[in-house]
Amino acid sequence: MADDSDLEKTEAASGRRLEQAREEGQVPHSRELATFILLMVGVTGLYVLGSWAGHRMMQIVKLALSFERKLAFEPRGMGLVLLELSTDALLTVAPLLLALVLAALATPFLMGGWIFSTKSLMPDLSRLNPMQGLGRMFSTHGLAELVKATLKAALVGSVGVWVVWRERDHLFALMLQPLEASMDDFSSLVLLSTLLIVSSLGLLAAIDVPYQLWEYHRKLRMSKEEVRQEMKEQEGDPQIKARIRAAQREMSRRRMMTQVPNADVVVTNPSHYSVALKYDPDKAGAPIVVAKGMNLIALNIRELARENHVPILEAPPLARALYAHCELEQQVPAALYTVVAEVMAYVFQLNHWIAEGGLPPEQPTGLAVPEGMDPAAGEAAPPLPD
Repeated sequence: MADDSDLEKTEAASGRRLEQAREEGQVPHSRELATFILLMVGVTGLYVLGSWAGHRMMQIVKLALSFERKLAFEPRGMGLVLLELSTDALLTVAPLLLALVLAALATPFLMGGWIFSTKSLMPDLSRLNPMQGLGRMFSTHGLAELVKATLKAALVGSVGVWVVWRERDHLFALMLQPLEASMDDFSSLVLLSTLLIVSSLGLLAAIDVPYQLWEYHRKLRMSKEEVRQEMKEQEGDPQIKARIRAAQREMSRRRMMTQVPNADVVVTNPSHYSVALKYDPDKAGAPIVVAKGMNLIALNIRELARENHVPILEAPPLARALYAHCELEQQVPAALYTVVAEVMAYVFQLNHWIAEGGLPPEQPTGLAVPEGMDPAAGEAAPPLPD
């Protein structure tokens, strides 16, 4: 059984966990940030386009209220006038509406990006559970929402009171101005006050965004057991993988051993390393390593070579160099061409003597490898395992 500590959600969410959350429609979002951006874009748009848009709307209203008498008895004509004035009004507010739409679409990119998920649209009867609803009300999230609502009310109220108190003389002076001038001043004052109030909401958004990110990642935390289970699902059970690798090594070793009877010569250490070479001038320009091993595998290679009458040559430096610098089914490196050529020449002479008779060839001795090729130069050879 897993320890209790393994079941506690103390680990950060993995990439797979975050991806699954996105697939289910769970992404970090901040209502305060969305509200602030939309209000700021709207107020800024009114500040920039307000005078022009107000003037155009006044012209549209004037045209709508002043028409020829005969149009009142022509429904088709009145319909065309209404369509034309409605189109003008829509074109007047279109820049502001377009800015608001773009702001609403761009806001999600600041948090988690766009996401389209049908899972969040599926009915969930657990949402109707009153006990769960009460739990959400008295949870950390509910407390945070209460704090935010209180801060928002206090912030907006404070800024509103400050603006009214600051502009109190200006407000009283409006009553003494002509109607048209006072309306222009009053509109500018309302717009400025709204801009200041909306700007104050930016402070609340700056606090809410880090909190929402922290809350989102806190909810997706994983326990150590979940992390281990996810690794098993993605990468496989380590024990099974170890058994697979062991089976693959065994299959590779058996496949390698089947090449020993076809080798031309086996170069040995004599007891620690064995390397089987085969030379086929039609397939390669140099001998190829068909099998190699150390300790027990080296012993098996030598025994298999004796059973199949494959020549065995003791040349410790060459055996170590071939084992260290040659891979299976690869040609010997160019640095060893000369010394390997001596070995192959001896093998050809030995095969000729076996086939034709005569004087046996002398076994080459003192086969030296280039400096730096012998990994055991100046070191003791590895011992055989017990």
